[in-house]
Amino acid sequence: MSGNIRLLNDTLAAAEDEGRSALIAYLPAGFPTVDGGIEAVKAAFAGGADVVEVGLPHSDPVLDGPVIQTADDIALRGGVRIADVLRTVREAHAATGKPVLVMTYWNPIDRYGVERFTAELAEAGGAGCILPDLPVQESALWREHAAKHDLATVFVVAPSSKDQRLREITAAGSGFVYAASLMGVTGTRVSVGEQAADLVRRTRATTDLPVCVGLGVSNAEQAAEVAGFADGVIVGSAFVQRMLDAADEAAGLAAVRDLAGELARGVRKGSSHGR
Repeated sequence: MSGNIRLLNDTLAAAEDEGRSALIAYLPAGFPTVDGGIEAVKAAFAGGADVVEVGLPHSDPVLDGPVIQTADDIALRGGVRIADVLRTVREAHAATGKPVLVMTYWNPIDRYGVERFTAELAEAGGAGCILPDLPVQESALWREHAAKHDLATVFVVAPSSKDQRLREITAAGSGFVYAASLMGVTGTRVSVGEQAADLVRRTRATTDLPVCVGLGVSNAEQAAEVAGFADGVIVGSAFVQRMLDAADEAAGLAAVRDLAGELARGVRKGSSHGR
């Protein structure tokens, strides 16, 4: 069975055709429970997300700020496993027909087995993987198996990335490029700002892949700001915070759906991101 990179590509192209940025939501698997996490992904899609990244909880999250670390901790204490992450992808994609990616650090995949992980992710209907800590020069084995199974390989670029490095990273990636809008860990920010716009401009000079911006967006105004210059707006911590703040799971799911709706309106407001 092949993965859904084409669905991801088509979804991003459809947003481009509408003259707007895509809305990409991030939610960790297993939070607040495995079943609750699956429902949260469905709620994000129901609210208006175009794509969802399912986080594979990790005990040593390099990129994730305190909000996502809290959710990861809850998921890990609940005993979440890679099988649960794959089940989350399978059920969310089956229920919605939308593209679902996995965002994970390299170590869990390395231990699970690259061939096994890519085959199972494709079988689950996954569209690909975002690998924030896998160096491009060490990614050949992963990329070979991902390509074999029609899975996107999304790499992360940062404001510190030099132009030559950007060329190396974007040449190796597929699906889209994840532009981290600022140095540091995930979390909501007051302003997403100039650094992100400059990074998108420099990244676009090296590739035809869509460039999607993450780290810092938490409301419709910021989504509109980023949509003014990026092909996609990635939001994670704000969704997780809404669930952490909710009185119960039903309220958390409603909050995720509502936030996705607000952000979906935001990306449509700021839709002057043409190349």
